[in-house]
Formats: sequence, structure tokens, C-alpha cells
Amino acid sequence: MSGGVRKSEGPLDVAGVGCGPFNLSLGALADGVPGLRWAVFEQRRSFSWHPGLLVDGATLQVPFLADLVSLADPSSRWSFLSYLRARERLFPFYFAERFHIERVEYDAYCRWVCDGLAADGPGGGGVGGGLRFGHQVDAVRWNGERALFEVDFTRLDEAGEAEALGRACARNVVLGIGTAPHVPEQLRPLAGAPSLPVVHSADYLAHRDRLLAAGHVTVVGSGQSGAEVFLDLLRARPVGGEGLRWLTRSPAFAPMEYSKLGLEHFTPDYARYFHGLPERVRDGLVPRQWQLHKAVDHETLAAVHDELYRRAVRCGWPDVVLTPGVAVRTAGRLGSSQLELHLEHAEQGERSRLVTDAVVLATGYRERSAERLLAALDPLVRRDAAGRPLIDGGFRMELDPSVTGGMYVQNGERHSHGVGAPDLGLGAYRSAVILNGVSGKEPFVLPGRTAFTSFGLRGGSSGSSGSSGPLIGAGRRADSGVVNGVFPSGC
Repeated sequence: MSGGVRKSEGPLDVAGVGCGPFNLSLGALADGVPGLRWAVFEQRRSFSWHPGLLVDGATLQVPFLADLVSLADPSSRWSFLSYLRARERLFPFYFAERFHIERVEYDAYCRWVCDGLAADGPGGGGVGGGLRFGHQVDAVRWNGERALFEVDFTRLDEAGEAEALGRACARNVVLGIGTAPHVPEQLRPLAGAPSLPVVHSADYLAHRDRLLAAGHVTVVGSGQSGAEVFLDLLRARPVGGEGLRWLTRSPAFAPMEYSKLGLEHFTPDYARYFHGLPERVRDGLVPRQWQLHKAVDHETLAAVHDELYRRAVRCGWPDVVLTPGVAVRTAGRLGSSQLELHLEHAEQGERSRLVTDAVVLATGYRERSAERLLAALDPLVRRDAAGRPLIDGGFRMELDPSVTGGMYVQNGERHSHGVGAPDLGLGAYRSAVILNGVSGKEPFVLPGRTAFTSFGLRGGSSGSSGSSGPLIGAGRRADSGVVNGVFPSGC
């Protein structure tokens, strides 16, 4: 590694940390803001979106309009439709009549955007612009004398080894470090059996062959990932010799709430309403709304049932057991070749023991902690009663007034903005709100009203009841003189 720290040529207006879909959206929209200096830093060498779950036929749970830009700027050259045009697939897509695209195509679309936003391309050259893959951000601190954030990073070579140190300075920082696979404590002993197939669903495809070779496989967890993994295993295993078990703590293999009015919980109006609620109310709401974001789409559940019925017709009841309402109390190895799970059924109050040859942990994800990254800022961060950073309506972390720059958060604000935080459908809107905030202008004219539902008794038809104010950049519409969601009479 070369000595010293290489600094950027000049301060950035905004530096993104992490390049998942949300900060990639930030870069794609920033590319259209004249004069804005921006960069997004990512440790990985290239973009990769849930590679372990790019199962054949698996689709996004949101329409294709929830791409990186369209719901904020449908005229952007980085839209999904622009990608189809560049790939000469507009007409085939038109005739396919697909509202929900396959995950592999979404991943390819994001890679296409990355190629277009290469560091020496539209974002600007050197350390001061574009997407910076192979750049591991090590620390972010505030330099009060310069009124800038300092972003220290390590540039990595092809092998992932440290190659050089660097520092970028920025007026604003946007954290988009994403989530990490979560394994509940009672299941962690399974990780001590590397010789046996115990994998998180995030790594499913890399271990698929080992799982198919196992005599008996248990899938734990009934979200969308668990359902897709179970369906893929079921389709690939022999009729009459499936050897599959699917367990979940949830009271049922429940469908996602996908009614049109139910989906309005994923609008800026609901985020604004949720943000204005007392902290204790917000904390109680999120777990109760699990069917909005942790259940399974209707098509996948139907496909599971169809496959089970097809096999039942051919060879009697398949060797498959699906059990809801069951929790894994403890788990571990059984000898050198098997695993055991100790189960408890919530409604029956009964316990049992399950022996299996492989386990897929479809146990979800948790927000990655930014504590180490922001250690130098810790004394300046304002927190709620649970110790979480306070985040204002414009997705800006509340810091000590001495910090004049903005620290923004992408997909780390579910506690303050609700279940829509990780939803791709709100990504472009949130990025546009942030860019409106950092630019001090309004390059993106955003709607004042986004839902037919008024979520509370205060706030009028905009649905912003209880909020301390509209989300930044969300006060005006481009049509008909609509202001804060109130339509003039006679419309």
C-alpha cells in the first residue's frame, strides 16, 4: 500500500457511502443536476444485487416503474425503459405485458446504469466524481474549520487487498450501506457446522447443488425469500422423494397485503404521517404491519400449491411438510452428518425434535450498523429513547448545530419513516428529496399528494396528519397549481 493519504481535487457537494440500488438511484438522479459534484463509494469491485437470490423466474415485488429514477424523473436517461431501448427490447417488453420484471433483469439494468455512470464518465473524473467501486470507506468525520465532512477510504485492488489510502471532502454525506443477512441467536450454533449445508437464503444459489444433493432439507422462514427457495427446491427434487420441510413462526403462510389501498402505505404521504407519530406508537406499528413487507406474494404461494398438487396427482401426497406457527428453540449438529432443530408450536404448546440433513435460513436481514463508520461523529448525533439516530422529514440525521453539513440516510430510517424505507418504490423519491436538500434548490419537482388515503385526522387531504411539516422538496406539484396536496375548487 502506498504511503500517505491522497486527497480529492476539491470538495464534493455530496458523497454517497455504499452503492446498492438506493445510492445508485442517488447517482443516476444527481447525474442530471447541472454543476453538482458527487461521488458514490463502494467496497465491492462491481455492482451486485442479491446474487444468491437471482432464481430463475423470480420477479420483483414492485412494478418496473420502481426503477432508479422514474418516480422522481421519468424523463431521465437512466430509466428502465431507456435501458430496454438501449438493448433493443422495447417492443418485446411491450408485447410481454409484464408489470413485474424478473430480478435478473433488474440486476442487469442496474449494471447498465453503473457502466454509464463510470467514474470517468458523466459524474466527473478522479476521486471527485462518479461511482467509485473498490473504495472501502473507513471513517467519516466532521471538520469544523473547513465546514466539510472528511471521508477516509482505502482503495482496493482486484484481490480485495489495500492498494492506497484516500480522502474525499464533502459538504453532505448519504449513507446507503444497506442490510446484512440476519441469523437469530438460537440458530447460530448451526453456523458451526461448515461441513454441512447450512446457508442463509442470501447465499442460496451458490449452495444450491449441495442442497439438492442432501437427503432432507428444511427451510426456516416464510418471507418472500423463503418461499422462492422452497419453490425452487421443490421443483428440482424428484417426485415422491422431495424430502422437504418448511417452517415459520408466522401463524400462516400468509400472502402479502397487495390491495391498491394497502399499497398506499408505501407512499411519501404515509412516510410523512408515520414520521409525525410519537416514537412509542411508531415502534408498535412496524411489527403489526408484517404482512405489508414480510409475507409472500400471491403468485408465489399459488405456484407452491400448484406444484404440490401436480405431484399429488402423479404420485400421491408428496414428501413435504409445511408447518406455520412453529419456532425453533435451539439447534445444533447431530453427529457429523445431520442437524437437529428443537421446535415449539405456539398454539398447541407442544415441543418436538426435527432431524434434517441441510437447512436454509430464510431469516431476513437487519440494517447494517454505521456506528464504527461514524464513531468520530457519535457525540454529535442526536438520538431517540431507544438510542437510534433521530432523522428528520427530509431523511437528514439530526446532528449538533455546529455541524452545518448534511448527513442523510437511505434505508436506515424504518424506525422514523415506516415500512416503506427498504421498498424500491420509494427509492427514487427519497433520492430526489435528498438532492433537493443538498442542492439548496429544487431540481426535482415532487408531488404534494401521493395517496387517496388520509392516514389521520389532521393534515387535510395530503395524508400528512401529525407531521411536523412536509418532507423536504415535497411541497409543490407541477400541474394544475396543486399546493401541498390541496386541489383548487372546480377540478
